[in-house]
Amino acid sequence: MRALELARRDAPGRVCPADYRYAPGVFNRTVDLTTDVLYVVGGLYGNLAALRQIEWLACRERQPVAIVYNGDFHWFDADPEWFDTIEQAVTRHRAIRGNVETEIARTSDIAAGCGCAYPDSVDDGTVTRSNDILRRLRAVVSAAAAASLRALPMHLVARVGSLRVGIVHGDATSLAGWRFAHDALDAPANIAWLGDIRRQSAVDVFASTHTCLAALRDFETPHGRLTVVNNGSAGMANFSDSTFGLISRIATRPSPHAALYAARHDDVFIEAIPVHYDVAAFLARFETCWPEGSAAHTSYYRRIVGGPSYSVEQAKGRADAAA
Repeated sequence: MRALELARRDAPGRVCPADYRYAPGVFNRTVDLTTDVLYVVGGLYGNLAALRQIEWLACRERQPVAIVYNGDFHWFDADPEWFDTIEQAVTRHRAIRGNVETEIARTSDIAAGCGCAYPDSVDDGTVTRSNDILRRLRAVVSAAAAASLRALPMHLVARVGSLRVGIVHGDATSLAGWRFAHDALDAPANIAWLGDIRRQSAVDVFASTHTCLAALRDFETPHGRLTVVNNGSAGMANFSDSTFGLISRIATRPSPHAALYAARHDDVFIEAIPVHYDVAAFLARFETCWPEGSAAHTSYYRRIVGGPSYSVEQAKGRADAAA
């Protein structure tokens, strides 16, 4: 039985490649960018309608906005023209690579599959379909685009106001880490780890996305206060009976756009901003590429049109107490 469990965890889509890992101390460095308004856009998944809405939001800010795509900006765009359009739009801004970008850009197959490092709680069918989507997406990537994606960093450090912000795809130790998932953040066993990464990284706020479910949590640790914000998905619905995406806004002033929930960490506002994109336009493109019965349609259509079984209350946790 133990052998079967180990084999399952080493299966494509569940295994976490060794080159995904880094030490929290890598964040204790000179910042990569300084801004008063930071948009962290994770899990765009090739949604052009959402991308346009995010740029619209940024244009209506009172100050310049630094937009950072923190991985998985590609996914559904398994069509050469669609893929290139996303790539060109993202490269106008800063970006880090997620597991999607890392695996479609590999020059050799290391049996990582989609690179999601899915936990046991995710069913095998979802894992298999994600591996299938990755294979189809890899087929449309040009050599030049692959080289560009390989050159992207796995993380960035920003300064917003007085705070240092670690921008990751997964968590503080792995590109595909799941310890910034809402349930992991709420687990008492995680508290000591959070304090340790706060000490090693010298980061005040971590912004992530990989787990695809949003969360905002604030912790007092022996080594200082730590806030973790996970935007879930910019390009898909995040909550039951909804269709809007979500981004993390980290700034020295409150947003001119209504936030779904928020926290304040010293002089910095951390807000979850809805992305009300044109769902019909996105679905028209999505279903042309991924018709009913396809891997992406089976895994994601219901979420796109009605959201996951997840609530705003679950996402914000204790966030309002820190606001």
